[in-house]
Amino acid sequence: MNWLQEQTRRHFFRNCGVGIGKIALASLLAESGLALGEANANEASPFAPKQTHFPGKAKRVIYLFMAGAPSQLELFDYKPKLAEMEGKPIPPSVIAGQRYAFIQPDAAVLGPQFKFAKHGQCGAEISDALPNLAKVVDQIAILRSVHTDHFNHSPAQLFWNTGNGIPGRPSMGAWLSYGLGSEAHDLPSFVVLKSGGSLSGGAAMWGPGFLPSVHQGVPFRGQGDPILHVSNPAGYDQRAQRESLDLIRDLNKQQFDSVGDPEIRTRIAAYEMAFRMQSRAPELMDFSQETKETMDLYGANPSDGGQAFANNCLLARRLAERGVRFVQVYHAGWDHHSNVAGGVRSQAKQTDQACAALVEDLRRRGMLDDTLIIWGGEFGRTPMVEASAALGRSKGRDHHPQAFTMWFAGGGMKPGFSLGKTDDLGFHVVENQVHVHDVQATILHCLGIDHTRLTFRHRGLNFKLTGVEEHHPVKELLS
Repeated sequence: MNWLQEQTRRHFFRNCGVGIGKIALASLLAESGLALGEANANEASPFAPKQTHFPGKAKRVIYLFMAGAPSQLELFDYKPKLAEMEGKPIPPSVIAGQRYAFIQPDAAVLGPQFKFAKHGQCGAEISDALPNLAKVVDQIAILRSVHTDHFNHSPAQLFWNTGNGIPGRPSMGAWLSYGLGSEAHDLPSFVVLKSGGSLSGGAAMWGPGFLPSVHQGVPFRGQGDPILHVSNPAGYDQRAQRESLDLIRDLNKQQFDSVGDPEIRTRIAAYEMAFRMQSRAPELMDFSQETKETMDLYGANPSDGGQAFANNCLLARRLAERGVRFVQVYHAGWDHHSNVAGGVRSQAKQTDQACAALVEDLRRRGMLDDTLIIWGGEFGRTPMVEASAALGRSKGRDHHPQAFTMWFAGGGMKPGFSLGKTDDLGFHVVENQVHVHDVQATILHCLGIDHTRLTFRHRGLNFKLTGVEEHHPVKELLS
């Protein structure tokens, strides 16, 4: 076999000396839609902070994802008409053409299961299931007019987190890591915290999709080592580890210089990040640095796994302080097909105090203005009751994609503000309808990103978080 036969196309283009790589780079730079965060193969770190499209008010995001879909009718969207109609079939004109997971469209109406009252100077109406959130209501923006394309848990959760109901797309945190980089030197740019049970959308909700895998979310644990095996085994000291990593790094660099595979850069970055985290992780998890007043504010207790959500909210604040760009806090258990009153009461007891504490704690520390907090589930719950003797269900609510509620705080959102309205039965949005992709565009806008320009070319197409149809940031929510 002669020299020419041994050459691959990659080696030819690298060695031929005609400047093909430079021509390709110039072509990319000439495109007006060059993606925010695009980096060449020789960039020192894939996490280096990058320039935004315009000044954003938020520097980081904490997303409190309530998996299972909380009932907006028991928490934020008071409908006295439901109490009047309880037990009666919902009017056919309201439900025409609708599909549901477990109930017939003509199921009877179920009235609100909690009392509501107006709170704060803004006068926002919130149920008595959320007494702590009611105390900080002047700091939050409530959006009561969200709708989604999906009515089953897995695709709906994926849709919120990746912009698509099918696994394989980059998650929101991965997009932000890719587009903005990180302000944290010794922690990942995207961290995932979980409590409350399993998640229907699975690990694809924090995956990198077709983005370089260095941008995937890193799941942390709320107790002990935040990541399994972050500590060295007995007898293996830091010097030996550093020497091993240096050798592996040099070998990986040689391989990268030979083949140019960007995933090799991911491998190098992952090894180095893991090494730096070994010194950072113990300090991060040491809640003894927090005052008793702060621990009591959250209701946190690092030795008590039953306080997992509270611990995660406090940990999210500590991660945000240390420059982590996107913290995703998942809490499962909101899927109440039966006994919606008992289910909401139980979940609110686990989450309400810590959610309100996070808002207040960030405000006290001067971090709320540039930290965006998001609260919400994958869809809402029906005004109609779910009841099935065969399944042992009564006084529950089915999945409802047509209308549900989220709230936001800080990071450029208008405090003490409510937007959107549903009809008298809480079934359809009648004012300021907002799609999932509009919310995603709004989140990116708060961070200084034009959602139409944060793109990645994959298989000949420029993909973005917010899909191919036209969507816009919800300007009414912005301060």
